[in-house]
Amino acid sequence: MELNPYASYLGDQDPVPVITATPDRIRSLIAPLSAAQIDHAPAPGKWSIREIVAHLADCELVFAFRLRQALAADHPVIQPFDQGVWGERYAAYDIASGLATFSAVRNWNLRLLTTVTEADRHRPTTHPERGTMTFWTIIETMGGHDINHLQQLERIAGA
Repeated sequence: MELNPYASYLGDQDPVPVITATPDRIRSLIAPLSAAQIDHAPAPGKWSIREIVAHLADCELVFAFRLRQALAADHPVIQPFDQGVWGERYAAYDIASGLATFSAVRNWNLRLLTTVTEADRHRPTTHPERGTMTFWTIIETMGGHDINHLQQLERIAGA
């Protein structure tokens, strides 16, 4: 498995503007939609807009810990998670709570980035399935992950 499975989505873009813009892009996408559209799964086994936003909130919590762990420990091992298992509980979450959680934790993570030095960017961490990566690889993963899910949200919202 590659270090950043979302690298192709990010390309050569700077991840910081991408991750900064994502909460507002989600708000713009969902604003004109009805509750039924937000809860509509595009196909069996695929997540609805509400579930994708819940997933983004969950991932932002994970990214928050990984970033801080990478800055606080010498070459820590980060914990992977099974998004499918976590997704089994997404029926409990409403769109407003999911977006509020994602936005708040994303804002907190962006504030953390204002403290990051060049040396911090290169701090190593190991993902058991992806191998050794840097703090900045996590940021790039966040950007590519956002783009991937924004594209999904745009497809579902446009359907």
